[in-house]
Amino acid sequence: MSVEFILRIIGMIICAILGGYWGAQLGSLTEGKFELYLLTFGLVGALAGLILTPFVTTRPIRAIRSLLGRVAAETLLSALIGLVTGLLIAALLAFPLSLLPSPFGDILPFVGVLLFTYFGVSLFVMRQGDIMNIVTSFTNRHDGGNGSPRSGLARTILLDTSVIIDGRVADIARTGFLLGTLLIPRFVLNELQYIADSPDGMRRQRGRRGMDIISELQKEASVLVRISDIDVDGVREVDDKLVILARQMRCPILTNDYNLNNIAKLQGVPILNINELANAVKSVVLPGETLSVNIIQEGKEYGQGVGYMDDGTMIVVENGRDNIGQIMDVTITKVLQTAAGRMIFARHEEVVEGKEKKKGKK
Repeated sequence: MSVEFILRIIGMIICAILGGYWGAQLGSLTEGKFELYLLTFGLVGALAGLILTPFVTTRPIRAIRSLLGRVAAETLLSALIGLVTGLLIAALLAFPLSLLPSPFGDILPFVGVLLFTYFGVSLFVMRQGDIMNIVTSFTNRHDGGNGSPRSGLARTILLDTSVIIDGRVADIARTGFLLGTLLIPRFVLNELQYIADSPDGMRRQRGRRGMDIISELQKEASVLVRISDIDVDGVREVDDKLVILARQMRCPILTNDYNLNNIAKLQGVPILNINELANAVKSVVLPGETLSVNIIQEGKEYGQGVGYMDDGTMIVVENGRDNIGQIMDVTITKVLQTAAGRMIFARHEEVVEGKEKKKGKK
């Protein structure tokens, strides 16, 4: 038996009693129609109580819970501090304002409570980032500067499904570069579970890998992971929910989804892209440098060989086809940056030296 059903029954009984009472009062003014008024108003009151009770009890409570669930904890704390501060200032000014001549002395204390409460909440929510920094610095100072790594995590970072499946987020978080609470909404977890239950073997393997990554993150003492039931009503797509949540919570989204990256940037939502991070930390090479490369396969063009650096950057070697399976010294000729990543073109060092010798003979 649900709470709403019980409240409907209680509301129906109360409204039936009130309706019957009003009907009895009206029926007493007329002759011979007392029972008719009593029964009619009682039934109308019972029907009104049965229908309208949820709209004044459970429905507002659900709406408030849904609203509070979408608001970040930092925002709620800042709003509470602003509310208390505004009420204190209004209480201090209430006595001097009450000494003013009527009607100002009667109205201004109440107006002061409304104004100072509004300005206190608005100001503290607007500066919630600074407030969290002050609280964090005070906590660290209280701990003697030896607080846990979690004491300074004031920022929230939303995790996308793609970045969980990718797996690199665990290694990055372990290094300490992701300063903040890694927030995984329940709908992201549901999408990950749906992928893990897919009939396609590849998708099922990726989904299970994502579950393992979340388990690894939760076991790390230096990483704070939180799974929340926070949701967005009226929106079905996971990407759209993440963007809306990021805007409401004023936090970045950690992803490597190209489409989500572009959509979020168009709406002013900060993005932490793992692919961009990987490209940024790749080894820097310049034309003319010499590298040792293991040629592992043929290139697209005739005579080309392909090798890879330790960070995964592809190196296309001219005249390297005949050296597949061998480690050879190459000289970089060109570095090309594309949307898919970086590509390096090189030549076999012996070929370069042979051409220089020919030029010297001429």
